[in-house]
Amino acid sequence: MPASATKSLRVAVLADSDTRWKWGALTARRLAPTGADVRLDGYLLRGRATPTARQLREVGVRADSLSEVTGVQFLRAMSENAEEPYDVLVLALVGGGVQAMLHGLRNAWASGGRPVVVTGYVGVVYEKLADGLLLRHGADLVLANSAHDADRFRAVYEGVGADAAAVTEVALPFLGGEPYAGEHDPYTVVFAAQPSVPDNRRDRAYLLNRLIEHARRHPGREVLLKLRSKPGEHTTHIEELPYQKLVQGMAPPANFRLVYGHMGEVLDRTDLLVTVSSTAALEALHRRIPTAVLTDLGVREVLGNHHFTGSGCLASWDQLDAGHRPAADPKWLARQGVCAGGAPSGGGSYGAAFDTARERITRLLDRPGGLPPLNPYYTPETAPGYLPGILARHHLGPDGAPLPGAPAADKEPGPVRQIVRRAARGAYRHGVQRVAPVIRRMGEL
Repeated sequence: MPASATKSLRVAVLADSDTRWKWGALTARRLAPTGADVRLDGYLLRGRATPTARQLREVGVRADSLSEVTGVQFLRAMSENAEEPYDVLVLALVGGGVQAMLHGLRNAWASGGRPVVVTGYVGVVYEKLADGLLLRHGADLVLANSAHDADRFRAVYEGVGADAAAVTEVALPFLGGEPYAGEHDPYTVVFAAQPSVPDNRRDRAYLLNRLIEHARRHPGREVLLKLRSKPGEHTTHIEELPYQKLVQGMAPPANFRLVYGHMGEVLDRTDLLVTVSSTAALEALHRRIPTAVLTDLGVREVLGNHHFTGSGCLASWDQLDAGHRPAADPKWLARQGVCAGGAPSGGGSYGAAFDTARERITRLLDRPGGLPPLNPYYTPETAPGYLPGILARHHLGPDGAPLPGAPAADKEPGPVRQIVRRAARGAYRHGVQRVAPVIRRMGEL
């Protein structure tokens, strides 16, 4: 019986990093009908960014079950569940992973019912717009976090002749918390770090030095560097130059600290949020916390801060040192799905941002005869030089079926294989964080 009739929802979320697990799980809960009993099963895709236990605790999203799987193992589980499928499946993956799973699931569900398949983006979409969107095409719902994004998404799909009906406007699922009520004691400045922006030692050292200098200039303030992960951990993006290592030997003042933890809890004590282009800026703006998007390194697409043009939040460290507090533009906020005192895209409240998506899911679940096969834009005919490589990385053939020799889908790896896997992950992280920067510097000589 469909979820709309039973007021219950069985949801699966497949995620490949801590931030995507957070987005996927929170999105799944917001997609549930009001008052529904939700069973949430989490699947963590095995890879370089598979969340650690500490990262999962920090995210703070609970599931009824949680398991680590390969892509082939996940497809096997979905195939075995075809007689009694989930109601909704959220693919919280990088674009290539979404595309591979769409083809794999089309093959796995060839002879049975299937859930509504949902995908989207964790935050601000500032790069690889066409590439990422076309890799996500084929899901029943492609979620856009704002009216601005929804318009861009539809334009891309329509521009290549793909069906744009799946694009559905929602909002970021993790906005919330109490509105900013005034300055704290002590006044607290938080810099929200990003793993891959900026991507070089010089610029990261510059930002760190300016943050530390701000702490020295304002000894009465608490200045926090909010970090996403500890050395050796990976998030959605690769971090080659962790700030924890750059700060060693810099002797910052006593009012400067490194902090981890849930972003919402850090924002509870924040008076000024500073970042280059982190999604944390939208979380802060939603709560009316003064927010500065730095221009020190330029306003550039590669940094992502170009997304904030027109927001009223662009500022430099010199301006912030002098006491400037940016004021966000209400119209820009509304277009971005940020509801500080207002509503996404000019109507309703943040609490109603997922209403359209819920209604679409209910209609799809009630569709006579069930749902049609998944139909991605990319096929062996439309992208014969691109799609096979994407599928092969996930051990899938051109038809979405597992390739011979794919990792076993019916048993857990033995102790020796687990040790080898941990060693391989460690070697990969060492290469990313130590060897790669050295090679890059040598190339700049």
